[in-house]
Amino acid sequence: MTPSLTPAPPARATMWSPLAYHVFRAVWIASLASNVGTWMQNVAGVWLVTTLTTSALLVALMQTATSLPAFLLSLPGGALADLADRRKLLLGTQGFMAVVATLLGALTLGGQVSAFGVLGFTFLLGMGSALNGPVWQTVTTELVPRPVLPFAITLNGVSNNIARAIGPALGGVVIAYYSPGWVFMLNGVSFLGTFAVIYFWKRDAEESQGPAEHFLGALRAGMRYVHYAPPIHAVLVRVFAFGFGASAMWALLSVVIARKLHLSAGHYGSMLSWLGAGAVAGAFLMGRAGERISLNQRVLLGGLTFVGTNLSLAFIENTAVLGPIMFVSGTAWLMAMTSFSTTVQLNVPKWVQARVVSIYMLLFQAGMSLGSLAWGELADYFSPQVALCAAAGWMAASALLAFPYPLKAADNLDLDPAEPWLDPPVADGPADPDDGPVVVMITYRIDPADWAAFQPVANRLSRLRLRDGALRAGVFADLADPARITEFFTVATWGEHLRQHHRFTRDDQAVEEQVRQYHRDPEPPRVAHFLAFPTAINVPVEVAAPYPNVELTH
Repeated sequence: MTPSLTPAPPARATMWSPLAYHVFRAVWIASLASNVGTWMQNVAGVWLVTTLTTSALLVALMQTATSLPAFLLSLPGGALADLADRRKLLLGTQGFMAVVATLLGALTLGGQVSAFGVLGFTFLLGMGSALNGPVWQTVTTELVPRPVLPFAITLNGVSNNIARAIGPALGGVVIAYYSPGWVFMLNGVSFLGTFAVIYFWKRDAEESQGPAEHFLGALRAGMRYVHYAPPIHAVLVRVFAFGFGASAMWALLSVVIARKLHLSAGHYGSMLSWLGAGAVAGAFLMGRAGERISLNQRVLLGGLTFVGTNLSLAFIENTAVLGPIMFVSGTAWLMAMTSFSTTVQLNVPKWVQARVVSIYMLLFQAGMSLGSLAWGELADYFSPQVALCAAAGWMAASALLAFPYPLKAADNLDLDPAEPWLDPPVADGPADPDDGPVVVMITYRIDPADWAAFQPVANRLSRLRLRDGALRAGVFADLADPARITEFFTVATWGEHLRQHHRFTRDDQAVEEQVRQYHRDPEPPRVAHFLAFPTAINVPVEVAAPYPNVELTH
């Protein structure tokens, strides 16, 4: 298989458009089988711990054991996904999770596992998932074109939720008639399909994006990008708040079924199936209403729905009523999560995409982990009803975040590399990629009468420069010649500066062109590079074209 994007993007994409791309289709089918195994594993693991211990806290910690590895490893996993061959990384993570699930199944069938043992193996599976998550989400951008990407992301959510509808029911049947150990064994087998599809995927070789990044430098670049990207701030704040409050349902659902309603694993699986079915229905609902409901409105509606979900679990005891409520909750869950993921992936260029996704996943899993711990502790100290009511209050309060932190669409962004900036500067003398720091100075002629208009545009561009790698930046006026404005920025190494040329996008270039409109000279702005050598300091290398990644601040 090859990641060809033929056929051409349709004039009007629909929910089915991504399945026209054969590699995406194969990956989607394989991931569906793997997701079924994962949900069977989740049901079996939670139910096994519920039967092995009387502590609601230990049961709630199953969610923490799943989420905490993402908190610890998502960011390193994102850096690896941007630096390493994504195909090889996927093969490694899928193989690791297959081995862990199979080993847990063998120990369970042999009667050699305890509640803490299940938590430990769940943590190991969470580690594999944490390293797999960023690369798995970002690989979708290689399989479908940008106009189809929102629907591909939604279909990925549909895959997970079809599995949520099927997996818990299958897991409950296997538990009832056989043993949770066989569920774990089946989950191990389910990873083989995904492994095979990735193995036969002939991924196109990527063009060099400048000197290779070091691992720690890549981590810093990812965090720096997020720090200077306001659209991502809104996603991170909202997804943490949503995950913290919604985790109460996931953490305490089995406790409500087993301890409050005194029902079996089959009923627990049935409730999860209602959730999955609601999410699948929600995908098609969004396909019809997507243009009329913004991403921000979807998340707000999803959060308010979970207020009702938590209150229903606290007070309703009739499963005939709880089932439809879980159905609506599944729809709300899919609406919120696909809105978060779509916002992240459409607002971030490819070079840093996996790292930003990993930070997004880290905040989401942090919210889920801390929320599960908090609601579980509250349920043990008071009661599950009190914990669920508190979670409902949290979700109601967090709905107010929709106003200061709205999610913004990225329909008009052009995040392809800015072609004029792909040719890096050439030094007259020797310059190793690890040499540095580098100081870049750009001289403009700005009429003092234009300073008031120049300032906001310069500030906007300064954020882009810092976002793409500058450590410090500034703009200075010549006291002897006020129209002579010198802009400077400092980069850690020459290699990092060369990489800036590949990070500058067409959308960024439009901002830079606005700055250049204030340049009052027939010649282009004069650019000089100063590199700190061990034996020679401040050696300039000049280029005639305006420079891409430059910071403008006062």
